[in-house]
Amino acid sequence: MSEIKTLEIPKWGLSMEEGTIAQWLIQEGSSFSKGQEICEIETTKIVNVLEAPFDSTLRKILAKDGDTLPVGGLIAVCADADVSDAEIDAYVQSLGGTQTAEQPTKTEQAAPAQQPTKVAETAGTTTTAPVQKNAEIATKTSASVVQGGYRVPSELQGYQAADGLFATPHALKLAEKYNVNLAKVTGTGRENRISVNDIQAAVQSAGGSWPDVKNQASGKIVKSSADDSQIAATPVARRLAKEWGINLHDCRASGSRGRVCKEDVEAAYLRENPPVVQAEGQENPSAPAATVTAIAMNGMRRAIASRLQAAKRNAPHFRLIVDLNVDEIQQLRAQINATVPQVKLSINDMLIKAASAALIKVPAVNVQYDEEKQEILQFSQADISVAVAIDNGLITPIIKAANKKSLAEISTEMRDLATRAKTGKLSPDEFQGGSFSISNLGMLGIKQFDAIINPPQGAILALGASEQRTVVENGEIVIRQIVTATLSCDHRVIDGAVGAKFLASFKQFVENPALILV
Repeated sequence: MSEIKTLEIPKWGLSMEEGTIAQWLIQEGSSFSKGQEICEIETTKIVNVLEAPFDSTLRKILAKDGDTLPVGGLIAVCADADVSDAEIDAYVQSLGGTQTAEQPTKTEQAAPAQQPTKVAETAGTTTTAPVQKNAEIATKTSASVVQGGYRVPSELQGYQAADGLFATPHALKLAEKYNVNLAKVTGTGRENRISVNDIQAAVQSAGGSWPDVKNQASGKIVKSSADDSQIAATPVARRLAKEWGINLHDCRASGSRGRVCKEDVEAAYLRENPPVVQAEGQENPSAPAATVTAIAMNGMRRAIASRLQAAKRNAPHFRLIVDLNVDEIQQLRAQINATVPQVKLSINDMLIKAASAALIKVPAVNVQYDEEKQEILQFSQADISVAVAIDNGLITPIIKAANKKSLAEISTEMRDLATRAKTGKLSPDEFQGGSFSISNLGMLGIKQFDAIINPPQGAILALGASEQRTVVENGEIVIRQIVTATLSCDHRVIDGAVGAKFLASFKQFVENPALILV
């Protein structure tokens, strides 16, 4: 009999955690060959096409257009025509019994093998059998896990690899993350396979809490009733939670030392009590006629909000400001554009090159900060992230090794990256990483602004518009083209004197542009 295979959400880039099915490109019952485009998957930054990793027939779609699943989540079942529909249905039921094509959820999107020792082919990887997977993971023990509604009682703690354990990949990941001893969990799946539902039942029966992921994914708010007196929380957060009837198990812990803070309780309250939005056309005699449109945040917008909130909260920002005389660099730009027809430089291209030269001269600013390891990563080349506004938010394609590129190369590459960014065609390595960022709002007429650091980078340069201003030179008032530059630095890794030294170097390269050509 032909083997049943699965398609899963692949992992594109280190920061990818989930993907949304944008659209299926083939229908159920269609045969496909290896390398054929199967569906489009939207991540927080881009829309990529999933290519078939094998030849087969698409027998059952489990994730419909618009469904969001974690990396590794099962989206379809494939098999040749000689496999009956009944066998396909039985196979789907063996995944845990809750996931069907009509009811896709974010629960256990797993890709099991038909037998414990079989190898299952998936869209992103070839996954070995769960028994082998378990044997590869080292023993892990820790204190009680309390995070995002997960609380594992002490008698169920102590994740460890053990031969003979047969669990779904998603169950293995969650057990490892939340320190669940799978040897104490009874599997109810095919061949006693342990699923996420089995872990949930074991934890809850032991008096712990394990959120109902299925109901959460379907939009229902599942409120915890477990005792939250031992949850680490700030006094203000605990008072607000009691006042509003919020269980601290239902709050994420984003405060210092892993505590639930005021903002976490407020977020939980808003989830349970969304503001009332008046529909278009609805009359309200006590208020002026108005309409409010509720716009759901897409994955990219949520990622931007999360990253910038974390950056603003964790990184102690300080800012340094300098005015740049751009007369000389503008003249050089005009001369190059006039004499080299195939080159069309922008002032932004010139400033990117000047910033790259300054980063090499002051390498202490050309850094990333690894919070987990408490290390400063200093780079030997200037990989500059340049903010580009797109319909769904903001993305930062990277000009890699800008210090080694000519002005023409920077200009060409920047146009290509910006164009593909606006069409969602960038690959993850083209916008993830970078050692320094530049955000330029000068083309929108903004004179000066502060930018939030793009973690894990240590600094970001905000550039305003070029405008004529009166300045004093040698005791005389003259008119010059001036751009205001604001450098935001993370004070944990960059001191004020270092930031000032970088700006002085940047100013030197901008006002003496011949230096960036040599």
